[in-house]
Amino acid sequence: MTKHHEPGTPTNREKELAAFKERQLRELKEFEERQKQELEQFARREEEELKELEQRQHPYEIKIDRTQFKVTEQFLTGAQLRALPSPPIGPDRDLFEVVPGGSDEKIADTQKVKMRDGLRFFTAPAQINPGLA
Repeated sequence: MTKHHEPGTPTNREKELAAFKERQLRELKEFEERQKQELEQFARREEEELKELEQRQHPYEIKIDRTQFKVTEQFLTGAQLRALPSPPIGPDRDLFEVVPGGSDEKIADTQKVKMRDGLRFFTAPAQINPGLA
């Protein structure tokens, strides 16, 4: 016995196709919404970074061993900091960042330090030999 299809009523295949199209449209809308949100977040971050950069028209004022330096970079490595004084800080001395109320942090040559006004550093002998004069 064959199934009779009445004109004007959708077949199962047509219903499946309509459901598939509907699902595809819904998924496309969800994808577009996620893309839009990610783009908006990216634009906000870019705008914030640009504002920070524009506000940073003056150099950062930092100190190394009580000598003041003005730097414009947002990050400097330990090696770049060591090169600021004249003569540069040699390998016989360690470089430390002053941490108010905490333990001062030894800065490695490859370590990046975020610059900010009032940042202070000091040097100390790399090896301390007690009892030797």
